[in-house]
Amino acid sequence: MLTKSKYLAGLQCPKLLWFLVNDKEKIPEHSKDAQHKMDVGTEVGILATKLFPDGVSIPSEDFKKNLDLTKENLSKGVPLFEAGILVNNCFSRIDILKPNKDGSYDIIEVKSGTKVKDENIEDVSFQKHCCEMAGLKINKCSLCFINNQYIRQGPIDLKELFTIQDITSEVTKAQEGIQDRIDEFFRILESPLPNVSIGKRCSSPYGCNLMDECWGFLPENHIFTLYRGGQKSEALFNDDIHSINDIPDDIKLTNNQEIQKKCEKTKEVHIQSFEIKQFLDTLNYPLYHLDFETFSPVVPKYDNSRPYQRIPFQFSLHIEQEDGSTEHISFLAEGKEDPRPAFLSKLKKVIGKEGSIVVYNQSFEKGVLNELARDFPDYQEWVNEVLPRIIDLLILFRNFHYYNPKQQGSASIKKVLPALTGKNYDGMDIANGSDASLSYEEITFIDMPSEKVKEIRVALEKYCELDTLAEVLIIRELRKLI
Repeated sequence: MLTKSKYLAGLQCPKLLWFLVNDKEKIPEHSKDAQHKMDVGTEVGILATKLFPDGVSIPSEDFKKNLDLTKENLSKGVPLFEAGILVNNCFSRIDILKPNKDGSYDIIEVKSGTKVKDENIEDVSFQKHCCEMAGLKINKCSLCFINNQYIRQGPIDLKELFTIQDITSEVTKAQEGIQDRIDEFFRILESPLPNVSIGKRCSSPYGCNLMDECWGFLPENHIFTLYRGGQKSEALFNDDIHSINDIPDDIKLTNNQEIQKKCEKTKEVHIQSFEIKQFLDTLNYPLYHLDFETFSPVVPKYDNSRPYQRIPFQFSLHIEQEDGSTEHISFLAEGKEDPRPAFLSKLKKVIGKEGSIVVYNQSFEKGVLNELARDFPDYQEWVNEVLPRIIDLLILFRNFHYYNPKQQGSASIKKVLPALTGKNYDGMDIANGSDASLSYEEITFIDMPSEKVKEIRVALEKYCELDTLAEVLIIRELRKLI
């Protein structure tokens, strides 16, 4: 049976499709982040059904019951949610199947994104094909998605939260040749494992769980770790060049890529002392090493907030004096209320009026601060004073003023810290920003034992603290180098 999810997998990679049907056990479980996105998609889908109060929900847990109840309810003239259509071994559930007075139906696909994407069109084209093979006349296809300009004030206004856009013409175009593709996918499923080259398809439009299976043969500093390699990396790989070491000298590279290639060949660290010293000379003590953690709920949880807006719930601050002494101050919100007012109040109290504010990737912190000033105008003047003091440590590494082959083409602090200092994030219960966001949501909006909540809060504090301690340690190492 070919489901719409398997059809989309086949479009992305025939090998992924083959494994999904013939050797599913080899596909690792979804990451916590990926599972969360799927759960959010389910929640958004249920929320969208409330736009059609006369609709009937078809239970989807029991496959046969779903099919039987769909047939039973098709003639009732009401919208159906999760209607199941099975025909010629092709199966699709329709988020919202809306009947028209002339006996035709409209397909409304619900997505938690904020715009129409190519993969959404392909998704609906398969649904429409299944419906038409089953004898249903489809009049219109639409995508129901999140309006990220909606600002919550009071109870959620579903008509403002969602945008419904007609995609009928795009879907009809995507249907061209669909039966040929379906026939080809069935042939693939009945054949030995297909040989498919790795490349862009491994991460677009979705990250593939088979990466370890398919990429395991590559050397450590492989061609896809080339800094901003993109199509160049794919072209080199297709020419059977797997290692950065093996890039021919006549291949034109950017300056940063040339540095990466040279470091990989010599196993030496690249240091531009003048540029590093120039950067360090711009720092004014005391230094405020700052890092935020945020979460971005699809459906706004607080008044005066938007879908997917970054809501800061935590910060870590290492205050470093010129003699090298440091003080650590942190904030981690408690309770279900909007954390932004307390976050702003605490941050304003602890950041003095003089001294550089050091961050890693200033676009993030500056973006969050600007959003806070917009939503809480009383802090606009203070934010305007803070922004010019922010200095971005990432610039040194993004510009390759320092590069260690251990970074594997990355300027991420997770790669730079161990390359420079030997310290890393290994063994931490929370070791990245997405896990921090999900953990905060869990302890805030899901009932769990108090001991578990305390445990997660400790892990959140340790993770965020290391992010700013990393800045302190990196700058100290840079000073030693020059």
